[in-house]
Amino acid sequence: MGEPHVHPLLACYLERRNELVRYFRVRLRSEEAAQDLVQDIYLKITPPPETPIDNPAAYLYRLGTNLMLDRIKTQRRSGQRDAQWRGASGGADWDTADEPRADDAVAARQRLAQIVAVVNDLPPAVQEAFRLHKLEGLNHAETAAAMGVSRSSVEKYIMTSLKRILAKVGR
Repeated sequence: MGEPHVHPLLACYLERRNELVRYFRVRLRSEEAAQDLVQDIYLKITPPPETPIDNPAAYLYRLGTNLMLDRIKTQRRSGQRDAQWRGASGGADWDTADEPRADDAVAARQRLAQIVAVVNDLPPAVQEAFRLHKLEGLNHAETAAAMGVSRSSVEKYIMTSLKRILAKVGR
């Protein structure tokens, strides 16, 4: 039995993940925002498109740029909407509520419980990688060092955990 076939777009993503993070870190001026954006790229290409991609690297950068621009537009619109609300409220010193609506909070708690259940069913090494990377905030290299495994192993563990969460809980 040979090595399972990896879609060329996913292979390109894995190969260029660090470059993508660096590229978007400069543009977003934030390591966390860049990591989130690159993770969103992964979620957008999983499962990979059925139509062949001529230039996977260019596709990934274009997808990331589009996601980045969408985020910027959303943040800008939100700021404008909040400013309009404050203006329409007669200049009252009201702020927008920081708490979610009650039904949103309940739904979020239920979703979190589902995710926790999925993570608890993962193999121990995958659980540890997920905890260190997603909860403790370590990057892949730091996670690999903490676990005493290769960076490639950590990337595979994280992908395994995210695929399982997506399959069981959805986006």
